Amino acid sequence: MKIAITGSIGSGKSFVCQILHNHGITVYDCDAAAKRLMRTSSEIQHRLSSLVGKDVFVGGRFQKALLADFLLKSQQNAKAVDDIVHPAVASDFVKSGLDWIESAILFDSGFINRIYLDKIICVSAPEEVRLQRVMLRDRISREKALDWINRQLPQEEVLRRSDYEIVNDGTTDLDNQVSRILNELDKSSKNK
Repeated sequence: MKIAITGSIGSGKSFVCQILHNHGITVYDCDAAAKRLMRTSSEIQHRLSSLVGKDVFVGGRFQKALLADFLLKSQQNAKAVDDIVHPAVASDFVKSGLDWIESAILFDSGFINRIYLDKIICVSAPEEVRLQRVMLRDRISREKALDWINRQLPQEEVLRRSDYEIVNDGTTDLDNQVSRILNELDKSSKNK
């Protein structure tokens, strides 16, 4: 079965993926793959430099802040970057041979249309919890963190399109939720 982990920025997808790792499951990390491909693919570097400007790579080093500013300026900018990076990530995932993938913008970017998935798990958390996590992790202002959250599909919509929910609010037991879903997925795969 091909399974995606998704959820808004700051929901704690990476933490859930670590729990899955403890269960022996390796999850393909779209963000890490995108960064790796932007560092290593001369084609992606050339196309991003043409789109964003030559300063997006200085001495071959990717300038994340410059790309982030470009992305936040408009939906058209975000789509143009997605159209360069996402096909490469989707192809890399297929080549990886892994069954699990983590993607924050699975629905927002249309990435879901680039790969086949059997089930989707949404990691959710209250907005204030997500805000605090993003501010702390990225050392950014509340306004900038809120801007990132508001750029993504609303959490309620992601939940509506998902098959399962893992609540990561800091109090609900994550291990029990993950184990329950893994059991359900195991039963579901045996019935196929």
